[in-house]
Amino acid sequence: MGSTTAALPALATKPKFIFFTDFDGTITQQDSNDYLTDNLGYGGERRRQGNQDVLAERRDFRDTFQEMMDSVQGTPFDQCIKVLLQHITLDAGFLAFFHWARENNVPIVVLSGGMEPIIRALLAHFLGKEEADTLQIVSNNVAQRSPGKSINEEGGWKIVFHDDSGFGHDKSIEIRPYANLPEGERPVLFYAGDGVSDLSAAKETDLLFAKAGRDLVTYCEQQNVPFTTFESFDDILATVKYIVAGKLSVKDAATGRK
Repeated sequence: MGSTTAALPALATKPKFIFFTDFDGTITQQDSNDYLTDNLGYGGERRRQGNQDVLAERRDFRDTFQEMMDSVQGTPFDQCIKVLLQHITLDAGFLAFFHWARENNVPIVVLSGGMEPIIRALLAHFLGKEEADTLQIVSNNVAQRSPGKSINEEGGWKIVFHDDSGFGHDKSIEIRPYANLPEGERPVLFYAGDGVSDLSAAKETDLLFAKAGRDLVTYCEQQNVPFTTFESFDDILATVKYIVAGKLSVKDAATGRK
């Protein structure tokens, strides 16, 4: 399994279950990109309209997110991180879920439409750097806007998308190779998310956790995608524990909106 494990790092410990998850608004209680846009960029009203346009398939997520980040980039990147460290909080149940998953060989893979330096800074703040570094993160990145300009000066940074898709980061591309593994090698796959950046991942796993009251629930109902809602990772942990113990099937767990 050497070459397969190299291509699919979550298989390194030969797990029977893998947990893929969004970061912003899922692991965290607030979306860091929304917070930056609402407070340092063009504001919440325009951002929310962009999300509605994506849900209605009038625009690609990539384009609306590019506009969001362009409206923020006047603030130096290190200052953006400083602001987020002061205002973004961790989901109340994630720490317990993180430790349980590690103790029970359930790899957590963070798939984010945000930017890796922000995610790593927040996770190091919440979990400690050593523990945060154990998590695989697949996301967009950040780069200097022009040669000779630092990302930590006004107008100095820009988002660098992970791929050329209309999402900027098509999360399904990361999940699908695991889903396509032959019987006997394929783990049970979970995904947790909350918003429009999760639309591409919604159909790819065995059980989708969609955060209650958020856009992903609306999308799943529109597209007839099986899911179950969650309020916090406490709910997720309880359900995943039952499934791992063989007391609940993923099909029966997909109860929809509660």
